[in-house]
Amino acid sequence: MLRMSFGLVLAGGMSLTAFSAAGATSIDGAARALVAHRAIYDLKLKDASDRSGIEGMVGRMVYEFTGSACTGFTTNFRLVTKIDTGEDSRLSDQQTTTFEDLSANQFHFETKSFTDEQLDRQVSGDAKIAGDGVKVEIKQPDGRELDLPASAFPTTHMLDVIKNAREGKHFFEARVFDGSENGDQALLTTTVIGKQQAPEAGDVDADKAGEFSKVPYWPVTIAYFNESAAGDPTPVYNMSFKLYDNGITRDLTMDYGDFVLSGALVKLELLKAQQDACPAGK
Repeated sequence: MLRMSFGLVLAGGMSLTAFSAAGATSIDGAARALVAHRAIYDLKLKDASDRSGIEGMVGRMVYEFTGSACTGFTTNFRLVTKIDTGEDSRLSDQQTTTFEDLSANQFHFETKSFTDEQLDRQVSGDAKIAGDGVKVEIKQPDGRELDLPASAFPTTHMLDVIKNAREGKHFFEARVFDGSENGDQALLTTTVIGKQQAPEAGDVDADKAGEFSKVPYWPVTIAYFNESAAGDPTPVYNMSFKLYDNGITRDLTMDYGDFVLSGALVKLELLKAQQDACPAGK
């Protein structure tokens, strides 16, 4: 199943150690600079191995990011793909909603996955940073609680990527929990950030970025690894994209090992910013 980490991928970390209370709860200018937006990407198959059994794939991804640093951020993410195996085709539809409260260090996640319009997976739950770890309560499909190692939630992770990029740091590691798959594990990540650069003539989807079409961006690649991977592990997933310092991304490449998808921004809509005033002290 295609991971939704991307959406929020916009990630980064403070190494694999626990976050300090000050670092985890601070709401700074970077968070306030995030832009509420809806981005639509057209997806197509870039490469596939013989063992993937995939001869063709097309799709569309819609990513909507709203909220504020004081009230929390909501992400609505939908990924629809049509997969052709040569003998038949199937339609996959993943719908995810998350909410992250930066000041309370809380995260809510809900995901529904459909195959040929039939529901085949539903996962929902809540997570909270507590002490030196993350406590997760899974509500669906099976009510249970578990403790995970210290991890960043998606928007915090995204802010760390931007922070590292601004500071000229090109490589770092992090553990991330985004509630994807079964909602019961965090993934280790390594992030590589290139030097900030301006779009060049012929840049694949720069013209769809509206007022940001000529604004500099950072090329970012994030690799995700299973926590239990030993030795010299192979990433379960790689994602590359061009990142603006307001959280908008374009020109995606999603590498799942046996197949690779490319995603081009086709429409960007800036949404009305939330005007809620922060309580005193935030």
